[in-house]
Amino acid sequence: MTDRLEGREKITGEARYAFEYPVEGVAYAAAVQASVGRGEVTSVGTEEALRLPGVLAVLSCENAPRLNEVDDGELALFQSRKVSYRGQFVAAVVAETLETAREAARLVRVDYRSETPDVRLRADHPGLYKPESVNPGFPADTGQGTPDEAFANSAVRVDATYTTPAEHNNPMEPHSTIARWDEDGTLTLYDSNQGSSIVQSTLARIFGLDVGQVRVVAPHVGGGFGAKGTPRPNAVLTVMAARAAGRPVKFAVPRQQMFATTGYRTPTIQRIRLGADEDGRLNAIVHEVVEQTSTVREFAEQTATPTRVMYRAPHRRTSHRLARLDVPTPSWMRAPGETPGMFGLESAMDELAVAAGIDPIELRVRNDTDREPESGLPFSSRGLVACLREGADRFGWVARDPEPGVRRQGRKLLGTGVAASTYPAYMQPNRATARAEPDGTFTVRIAASDIGTGARTALALIAAEALKADLDRVRMEIGDSAFPKASVAGGSAGTSSWGTAVVRACEALRGRLNGAVPPEGVEASADTAEEVKGRDEYARHAFGAQFADVEVDVDTGEVRVRRMLGVFAAGRIINPKTARSQFIGGMTMGLGMALLEESVMDAEFGDYLTRDLAQYHVPACADVRDIEAVWVEESDPHLNPMGTKGIGEIGIVGAAAAIANAVYHATGVRVRDLPITPSRLLPEL
Repeated sequence: MTDRLEGREKITGEARYAFEYPVEGVAYAAAVQASVGRGEVTSVGTEEALRLPGVLAVLSCENAPRLNEVDDGELALFQSRKVSYRGQFVAAVVAETLETAREAARLVRVDYRSETPDVRLRADHPGLYKPESVNPGFPADTGQGTPDEAFANSAVRVDATYTTPAEHNNPMEPHSTIARWDEDGTLTLYDSNQGSSIVQSTLARIFGLDVGQVRVVAPHVGGGFGAKGTPRPNAVLTVMAARAAGRPVKFAVPRQQMFATTGYRTPTIQRIRLGADEDGRLNAIVHEVVEQTSTVREFAEQTATPTRVMYRAPHRRTSHRLARLDVPTPSWMRAPGETPGMFGLESAMDELAVAAGIDPIELRVRNDTDREPESGLPFSSRGLVACLREGADRFGWVARDPEPGVRRQGRKLLGTGVAASTYPAYMQPNRATARAEPDGTFTVRIAASDIGTGARTALALIAAEALKADLDRVRMEIGDSAFPKASVAGGSAGTSSWGTAVVRACEALRGRLNGAVPPEGVEASADTAEEVKGRDEYARHAFGAQFADVEVDVDTGEVRVRRMLGVFAAGRIINPKTARSQFIGGMTMGLGMALLEESVMDAEFGDYLTRDLAQYHVPACADVRDIEAVWVEESDPHLNPMGTKGIGEIGIVGAAAAIANAVYHATGVRVRDLPITPSRLLPEL
């Protein structure tokens, strides 16, 4: 149980976040957003803004420098007159103060030739198409056997459609950047991101620089949940503004502007068909997904991929179809794919359990498998049944009445639900260095990001173990692109990927130590590219089980989660204290997904109406009454030197389904469209 190494810095305010770095002569930027949902900029009037004292520059498509192309069209800032969605950045102002910049941005006059935007996702959209692949490179469709025929011939069937709305990441720290150009042409960014190395390489390419000419500093990041996994327009805007003003520039995206410019989870429409025999053993699984992308850049969330992993069935099909709409580009949000996909699948499994008259836990156990159903690869380890059994014991599942709508306390209906969790155990190549100092301490460096997960502490513990040294002798340095190249903090791959490089660097250092350390120190490095490439073929996944106990007010339709329990099998847990925090954080986000979170699109103008935390609701302390996360011991020799799987994302997977299933058990009403709000539930009670 190790406290966060940077805990004191954070609670005393010593830890600096991107916007807080003291930079001499800094100016401030403010962005102008498009007021039409689709069209073209015809003119940009800057005269009134430039007359305001303190304004240094105004940038738009009429005077912006040409940028080099990258794959992400959202970063082609001011490179054309085209408006692809309402809220897109179309101009920016640089001024002496933040207040002046924002006032000047209000004075910029942008005229448009507008068109009617297409912004509504629907299952019968005429433009639906099959993407070449879905994030991060899975096939869009898969199939085995004859699922339609097998479904039609099954004794027990479920055919239902589930929907999830657009959701926004909303990290506590907004997307913020300070950019400084030096006289020698080098560029330094203090930037809130999930990967300094990827920001460095992307910005270097956009501005025509060598990678070594760009340095990105981000030792502390106030959350991301995927929204900071790749550079966003704010970074490009700030660098461009600093060059135009001839001085360093700060830009923090206001919360209201984040809803259009920093990514979100796509809404999904999922039709799921499950066919089983009288004993609940699956014959057919069909999971068909419709979701949206933008006209700027394709992003296809891998919503149906967990269905390829979870349960045995000889006949199966999964598919993804996209609608290219006049909306901001969706992107990563905590456990992309697994989060919405497992809401659909685990809700359908609960419906199948009811239809077959089988306990929901027993149904999942009967359909367990020791091989990944579609690839045929053996699982390196699969702790799903262990999590279900352990959770049932801890939660008191045996006392559950199988009939819905029978438990009541006053005006409250009570119910319990369960759902499974899963997330891949990814591993990416990384580099690290380890250095022995003359004073007997060690310095370990890697350009990893700690976005609040406790990564810095976990890596220090890994390094201390590999060096056979006390933790207080290890100094862990991360969050700087000047350090060895690291993969992004995403895909729950950080500890496994960065940790492997740290272990190998520390092992190499120990091999070089022989007696006293010279004054210049001794250093060793590691690159795990070949090790990652040479791993044996296994299906590597973490698993879990989520349990929820809810109460539903029959007069108001309000749902309260009285108790949540998550049990996870995620390999070796490096630091139980921060791991528990990660699991609970994910479960809390799952509670928000189930009951609160919804980004509402204005169908006429093409803009999200819920543009702040007063309207976009996330769980507060009063919503999280009793929540606990535990894990089963799991030893898996096929993962990495530490035996770890990812834990940052699996906590959210299945949580919404467990709550929705509990709402059904409490009321007898099946809500298939999230979030479960009083307006959706009350008319059915």
